[in-house]
Amino acid sequence: MIADLLTLASDAVARARKLGATSADAIAADRRSASVSVREGVIEELESSEAREVGLRVFVGKASATIAGSILDGAGLDRLAEMAVAMARAAPEDEDAGLADAGMVTAEVPELDLVSETLPDPDALKRMALAAEAAAKSVAGVAKSGGAGASRSARAIALATSEGFAKGYRRTGVSFSVSAIAGEGTGMERDYDYSSAVHLGDLKSPEEIGLSAGARAAQRINPRKVKSQSVPVVYDPRVASSIVGHFLSAISGDAVARGTSFLKDKMGARVLSTGITIMDDPLRMRGLASRPFDAEGLASAPLALAEEGVLHSWILDLRSARKLKLNSNGRAARGLSNSPSPSATNVYLKAGSMDPQALIGSIKDGLYVTELIGMGVNMVTGDYSRGASGFWIENGELTHAVSEITIAGNLKDMFLKLTPANDLVFKTSTSAPTLLVEGLTIAGT
Repeated sequence: MIADLLTLASDAVARARKLGATSADAIAADRRSASVSVREGVIEELESSEAREVGLRVFVGKASATIAGSILDGAGLDRLAEMAVAMARAAPEDEDAGLADAGMVTAEVPELDLVSETLPDPDALKRMALAAEAAAKSVAGVAKSGGAGASRSARAIALATSEGFAKGYRRTGVSFSVSAIAGEGTGMERDYDYSSAVHLGDLKSPEEIGLSAGARAAQRINPRKVKSQSVPVVYDPRVASSIVGHFLSAISGDAVARGTSFLKDKMGARVLSTGITIMDDPLRMRGLASRPFDAEGLASAPLALAEEGVLHSWILDLRSARKLKLNSNGRAARGLSNSPSPSATNVYLKAGSMDPQALIGSIKDGLYVTELIGMGVNMVTGDYSRGASGFWIENGELTHAVSEITIAGNLKDMFLKLTPANDLVFKTSTSAPTLLVEGLTIAGT
């Protein structure tokens, strides 16, 4: 399959060059997926899709255009190339755009074990979703299901450029999730859980995830409001990853080059608590965002974004690197109809030494956050304000559920007040352990 896709991508590039493109690259992708959604034991939706497409990017001098198509015979590729070249001729020039030189691209495609030997068929997906839903409903206090779903996917990707790069790889994915509703009438509360993996064998069991979702929902019954105050806030791992996500947005090469990041002038400075290290590892075996090379053909390699609290690296593709007079660190990603942009892969904040119970036990009054709502974050100033719910901490113990509150602060200060626990689990492509942030403002009653 990879050989066929490489032929297809190379053919698209050749046709664009013949029609006047000074350089070009193309991604050919074969994508197959299936998903099942159930609610209260009944299938709500069953979907299956297969697609083979090409995304072609052409340059005419320093002007470029990107276009995608799924009609892949000779005439279809000619029309795709003709449209792309015409669009590029009408586009403005960009001095920082352009392909990687032949000497910059990788010669190796490391094996990352990204293909599962078996994937579930639709009947198996249905059984997974139903089992997760049944387990969630078995939890005391759960009134009904909020729905469950399971999906599988398989992709093959090939990249060819006019500079001579031509390589590809395959990857699979499988996941399921379930939502549970606890309580009665206007006092109903909802929560969820999920499992996602490259290999079917790495998934948690539907029963485990269903019980977790049910327990989470039941624990949220009868929430209270709390008064406005400044307290320590502990982020559950499920939401702690959002703190890392804000850090990634602040160090994106595009944002730094535009001057729209509050960390734009902090390279080499301490921007996180001493001891905090954040890594990006595209070569993690079976990683959810692993890739052997980036969308511009550059080699993938682990990268320390911050070490011991000190900012070490921006997230750079070729264009943002050129704008900043730097070298790309192989972080380009792209869709079929989009130009490359900087994007991290498997990012994690390294675990600390204290277990979560000890972290919570050190707090007299505080908030344990399990859910965040809204995106009130200003990446230019770092101002942070998000709706939240969770549990109140009193004398080192989780007590009653809390809802309808807002957490506010500034990310510049929050980053310098982080304390990680030792419970790091790689559940998503951006992972963090339980995180304590000192002195945030809670807006309640």
